[in-house]
Amino acid sequence: MNIFGRIIVILVCISLIVVLFISFAGKDRAEADSSYQMIMGTFAHVVAVAENSSTAEKSVRAALEEIRKVDDLMSDYKNDSEISRANRDAFDRSVKVSEPTYEVLRRSVEFSKMTDGAFDITVGPLVALFRKAKESKATPSEEQIEQARSKVGFEKLKLDNENKAVKFSEKGMLLDLGGIAKGYAIDKAIEAAQRCGAIGAMVDIGGDVRCFGLPPKGREYWLIGLQDPNSAIEGMEGGGLRLVLKITDEAVATSGDYQQFAIIEGKRYSHIMDRKTGKSAESLSSVTIITGNATDADALATAVSVIGAEKGLALIEKIPNTEAILITPQPKYDILKTSGAEKYIKKTNSKE
Repeated sequence: MNIFGRIIVILVCISLIVVLFISFAGKDRAEADSSYQMIMGTFAHVVAVAENSSTAEKSVRAALEEIRKVDDLMSDYKNDSEISRANRDAFDRSVKVSEPTYEVLRRSVEFSKMTDGAFDITVGPLVALFRKAKESKATPSEEQIEQARSKVGFEKLKLDNENKAVKFSEKGMLLDLGGIAKGYAIDKAIEAAQRCGAIGAMVDIGGDVRCFGLPPKGREYWLIGLQDPNSAIEGMEGGGLRLVLKITDEAVATSGDYQQFAIIEGKRYSHIMDRKTGKSAESLSSVTIITGNATDADALATAVSVIGAEKGLALIEKIPNTEAILITPQPKYDILKTSGAEKYIKKTNSKE
């Protein structure tokens, strides 16, 4: 979850995940490409494959519209969003929200229970604290951290299934959907493209990706490149790729400490928060989850970043049709994988 605000990445090539493909206009399939659009505080990119160009273009437009809808509902940067309204009013009274927002809240609680709180959308007070720290360039005191941490806990979030409403049990609670909303938006965008008649599509929001169906002509798979954290930190232009994944009908999400971070009083802080310590997670440099939908991939990538390698791998091994690729912190940057992850890897470089 982003504790320093959403960092606008000026060069798309430095995303955590780089989508690699070549677009060829073929006789048997047409393609449409949205180019990179600024949505949800980052770059969104949609490619659709269809039997004709009109359907492909319609699919791209519908996918982008779904992403914008999710952003309007769930961004805590927009004062009129449902999440912002809940953050203002949910302690004083129950706040009704739309079906999509409620679905994300409900799924978030499920992930919190599954991961023993490693994933927790109530970390908003800690996010707000470290946003201020970035602005002031002063490390929060232990007292400030503890005060913010006391307001965190998915157990304090009350959901009303019948009325689709949310209420806080403690004053000062804040929701932050930074670890799941992008994934949900991607899934809704894929659904929209499918409804429009796309026979293949790729949706990428800030490096979280989901693909389905036929890739662009000339490709057997959708190819997803995972950035090398070492090259990113060293400032290599665009960063090198550590792995390339071959994807057909899966989602890939990566959480990492080497792109979204801040230096405060000489110390490097990740954007991913651990509610138990009240500080940023530091045990892994990169966590990539491969699974059937982007909502799950997004949330699990955040959770494993907090849990760490040993417990994280054990958790993912228990989840059907889900794999993980982890990269340990500097200076080693070792690769750790779940038992079924190898089948997705197309190629590696000499570092593996």
